[in-house]
Amino acid sequence: MGKTIVITGAGVGLGRALARRFASEGDTLVLLGRTLSKVQALADELGGPHFAVECDVASPDSVRAAFAAIAERQPSIDVLINNAAVYEPFKVVDATDEQIASSINTNLAGPIYCCRSAIPMMGKGGQIINVTSESISVPFAMLSLYQSTKAGLERFGQSLGGELEESGIRVTTVRAGQMYEIGKEPPAWDPAAAMEFHKSCLANGLDLRARPISNCENVTGVFRAILDLPADVQLPHVSVSACKP
Repeated sequence: MGKTIVITGAGVGLGRALARRFASEGDTLVLLGRTLSKVQALADELGGPHFAVECDVASPDSVRAAFAAIAERQPSIDVLINNAAVYEPFKVVDATDEQIASSINTNLAGPIYCCRSAIPMMGKGGQIINVTSESISVPFAMLSLYQSTKAGLERFGQSLGGELEESGIRVTTVRAGQMYEIGKEPPAWDPAAAMEFHKSCLANGLDLRARPISNCENVTGVFRAILDLPADVQLPHVSVSACKP
């Protein structure tokens, strides 16, 4: 029997790849995204019973409204995948208020808001998957806010797993490496910041142009394996990274 799966940041990249795979395997997808047109286009592509809901995870009010809308169509859900994130290189000394707030609210507070709303809709056997980043342990430059929020999300997932153990809801962290989506437009970073990012990473021993990168479609099997774990097995943390084929 298929699962009802809520994915944040479902309009592009890994979120979209996961939605396409799970839909093809008989699951019901609830697609959350800040830009409704993107997730609605994916819902239209996938067809019924899948549906899109506008949701800015950085806003607690938006999250509450989104899960209220979900409850009108799906009184219960089986899986929440916290995938939405903001990824932008900048130095703290140069950071705008918006860059700092966006990083913290989207990458850390956002998954917490979504968990708070999703847990009452989940029962025994439910699963929460938080997507974090290899940058926590790899010396990328100019990503202090991104690294810190993703590290915080990992710590949150560990604690949340303990809170939910008696209810039978499992929590998994997927620490992911770099990946790409065919046809996806490059991020709209400030060109000067992007150039400094590459140079600073190189100074730290990371040649971004030489590092392997995975197709996000090829990463989806990791998530499928997590969702298919037997009820008496849990996987609190898994790391997936790219390698040269």
